[in-house]
Amino acid sequence: MSKKKRRKKRKLKPIFKILLILIILTILLFIGYKLYSKYYKSNNTSTLQKIIEKEPKKKDEHYEATLIAVGDNLIHSSVYKDANKLADYSGYDFKPMITSIKEIVSNYDLAYYNQETILGGTELGLNDYPTFNSPYEAGDAMIDAGFNLVSLATNHTMDSGSKAVENSCKYWTSKQNVLSTGSFCSDEDRNKIDIREINNIKYSMLNYTYGTNGMPTIKDYYVNVWPTDTDRINNPETDTKYQAYKETVKEDIERLKDKVDFLIVAMHWGVEYTHTPTAYEKDMAEYLASLGVNLIIGTHPHVIQPVTWINDTLVIYSLGNFISAQYQNKDSCTNYKCTTELMTNLTIEKDIKDGKTTIKITNVENELIYNYYNTSTWRDFHVIPFSNEQIKAYLPSYKTVYETYKKVVQSMDSNMYVKPYVE
Repeated sequence: MSKKKRRKKRKLKPIFKILLILIILTILLFIGYKLYSKYYKSNNTSTLQKIIEKEPKKKDEHYEATLIAVGDNLIHSSVYKDANKLADYSGYDFKPMITSIKEIVSNYDLAYYNQETILGGTELGLNDYPTFNSPYEAGDAMIDAGFNLVSLATNHTMDSGSKAVENSCKYWTSKQNVLSTGSFCSDEDRNKIDIREINNIKYSMLNYTYGTNGMPTIKDYYVNVWPTDTDRINNPETDTKYQAYKETVKEDIERLKDKVDFLIVAMHWGVEYTHTPTAYEKDMAEYLASLGVNLIIGTHPHVIQPVTWINDTLVIYSLGNFISAQYQNKDSCTNYKCTTELMTNLTIEKDIKDGKTTIKITNVENELIYNYYNTSTWRDFHVIPFSNEQIKAYLPSYKTVYETYKKVVQSMDSNMYVKPYVE
């Protein structure tokens, strides 16, 4: 019996297996592409685009803070005696002198003034011109009115010696809601980076004085001095001491400017009783503006000087006095120039768009104010804005005085706004 031969199964050669797999993959890819074209590619917006659109876009951010500034708190003996109605002068109340200003200042986020005379306290004995020492209550009244930015570096900082400076340091250190600067009681305090924040805007302030009336500073940190030699008025380029200190000021600014949104520098500079900024002031202002300072506030001349712009930096060359007993219409202070003063307010705007932050100053408004006192008794001190109805009684010639000093404010920028007087 013959055996049937079994038919052997043919096996595909490896090369044909590979070709078959490639053909199948090609068919699948073709089908997949057709499906993609039909259901995805034909749509105007891809799935990826739809996902992106569903993600919330970062909103633009806008923040604002308001600032107001006044000049020198210059506490002559007539001023502190008027603040004390008691025979033994055991207590002082300066608040009634600035009630009309408090009504305005309390509406602002930031409020600046210059403490011209050192607050060494009554325990050291109060002093008048030329070497001052003032009671703490002079600061209390300003804080009560809403002032929270204070410059302390003036030509009178060292008038009553180191003890007065140390008393002043203790006083201002205890005022946690106030940023005071320019005078310190240690290198650590002097070099401390003091940054505050209001309405999501970070800010800080630096402060320097041209000198201390020849009084020894005793310790460098007692007062920030940006010194000058005798040729400071006309030749700042040849003033070697001034030029050298530029580097110190630059270092101070660079430690702060990348950490804050808004930087103020308060300068005690210029020549007393002159309405025109010196070459020295202008050179300083240009230099500070070139370093990115946002606002420069000037004090010391005791009279108003112009307000202007250097690129995006606002420069107030001098606010004049705030409270003082300087003559109303005599000697260097004729035509009420030592008692007609400036109050400047503005808005700080911070915008964040596409991750980029920009800062600008807007709504700059200057208002003239009048430091009244009874010229017969040297009492009844009161500071009145020219827009206040009371100005008519306190200064009958207010319209003429207004026009005189409006011109000073606008002498470097005719578009600088000065608030009208009350009709």
